Amino acid sequence: SFKDPIQMIDHEPRFFLSDAEIEKLCEGLLDCSLEKSEWTHEAHLAATAALLLRRPEIDLDLELPGIIRRFNESVGGVNSDTEGYHQTITRVYLEGIRRFLEASTRERPLHRLVNDLLASPVGRRDWPLRFYSRSRLFSTEARRRLVSPDLAELPRRGMRPGE
Repeated sequence: SFKDPIQMIDHEPRFFLSDAEIEKLCEGLLDCSLEKSEWTHEAHLAATAALLLRRPEIDLDLELPGIIRRFNESVGGVNSDTEGYHQTITRVYLEGIRRFLEASTRERPLHRLVNDLLASPVGRRDWPLRFYSRSRLFSTEARRRLVSPDLAELPRRGMRPGE
């Protein structure tokens, strides 16, 4: 049976009240001290934004997959062809968050930037479905590696409107 990992698409995002809340979440991801129940959609995006902004020594293109896999396993999760780490979803959100941050005023507090991200189209749980059909996005191949979209071209960094 087909299991759709994007649940509660119309769910209102849980916003963050402070930078410290996001920093704690990010450190909990890195040192595997975060509770499994805290690893929500919002936490994924907040931690990624915080890592991009505050931890430039971490090459997320190379290291984020291992960070997420290690965390999943630390809370009893499995990284397999049907659950756990998903390469295409991770890479699509990583690029979307980068583009969002590049277009944002970074002088603002981290939690305000993250809350704006969560309220934006990129922050939606179904954002990757603008580019991928459900069957392609939730395929084993897409979980294992970044696959090309089948509905629309992915936005690229530095792309100008009309390009």
